Amino acid sequence: MSKTHEIKVQRREDGGKGASRRLRRDGKVPAIVYGGELDPVNIQLSHNEVLLAAEHDWFYSSILNLSLDGDVQPVLLRDIQRHPYKQQIMHLDFQRVTADEKLRTQVPLNFINEEISPAGKLADVLVSHEIREVTVECLPADLPGSIDVDLSELKLGDTIYLSEIKLPKGVEIPELALGKDYDDAVVTARPARVEIEEETDEAADEEEQSPDVPASKVDDDKKDE
Repeated sequence: MSKTHEIKVQRREDGGKGASRRLRRDGKVPAIVYGGELDPVNIQLSHNEVLLAAEHDWFYSSILNLSLDGDVQPVLLRDIQRHPYKQQIMHLDFQRVTADEKLRTQVPLNFINEEISPAGKLADVLVSHEIREVTVECLPADLPGSIDVDLSELKLGDTIYLSEIKLPKGVEIPELALGKDYDDAVVTARPARVEIEEETDEAADEEEQSPDVPASKVDDDKKDE
């Protein structure tokens, strides 16, 4: 189960682009909370607090407790809009979660023990992390902050698939129910491709000793003879 994090929010009454621009100038982030049996609610958050939280994986995959004057609602972040070039978060969407209803969300993969694996110890082996996050389905109480992928036994030529990941109790990967075509590769260990171009000293000497002579020059020499 992932750790929950509390974030303080305030209700906002004004809507529209103009109101959102004013909020951003005041160091706030406009947001909305929706889902469950309650109506959607427009809220605002401290931009600096959100910017700091957004640097951590838990902000995107863990249950967040939004605290509005003591009223706490568990939610998941569903969308984050950023400014195209400024370090500024423009808008957030949160979805309420219910304890007895399964949710579907993406969870980051945490690759461990690669450095001690047979493949990781070889300099000429390329270990590729093909997938870095996976969509899971579970109850909110079972949602993990991340899922470990143990690479300690990874060898040259190995491929680890989604179906081989050890999942926490109560957590499923819904894609696997769709068939083998959806059992994607998560990690591969392949020989590193190295292209080497070498020229022997003998070939280089031969080129220096036998410079190219234009055909016209050879013909002129024969005429002189």
